[in-house]
This record gives sequence, structure tokens and C-alpha cells, in this order.
Amino acid sequence: MKRLVETEEKTLESLIGENVLLMCANYFYSGKLTGVNETCVELTDPHIVYETGAWGNKTYQDAQKMHTPKWYVSLTAIESFGLGK
Repeated sequence: MKRLVETEEKTLESLIGENVLLMCANYFYSGKLTGVNETCVELTDPHIVYETGAWGNKTYQDAQKMHTPKWYVSLTAIESFGLGK
């Protein structure tokens, strides 16, 4: 039997204002999600995450702060996303 089940769907827009981790085609990015439009997302205090380490850790093992206060990631590059550390 199929049933309709209500879920709390997470979209990028629903995470605005949160620290997120974006798993992309080539790199992982972390930062505060401060904007979303039809082509890209805006991260404030952006980092490239080269090594996450154990998922249960409170911080990433190797996250390098980027040279600018904002960074933009193309939506087409994002494979998955969620709350960050």
C-alpha cells in the first residue's frame, strides 16, 4: 500500500543563514549560506574542505579559509548539501 507521508523537505533556500557543507564535483565548500539564486549560491566566510576527517568530529580535519569574505558556487556543481560544522 502506498501512503502519502508529510516530510520536512530541506532545500538550499531553507538553509539560508546556516553553516552548510556543499559537496561538489571537484571540491567540498563550507561556510554560512547567505544567498541562493537560479544559478549559484553565496557563501560567507568560505572554506574549501580538503579533508573532512571523522564525521563525528566537531570540526573538519583540513578546511582552508579562502582569500575573500564571499564565494559563489554554481548550482550545477553541487552534488549534495547539508548542515555543516
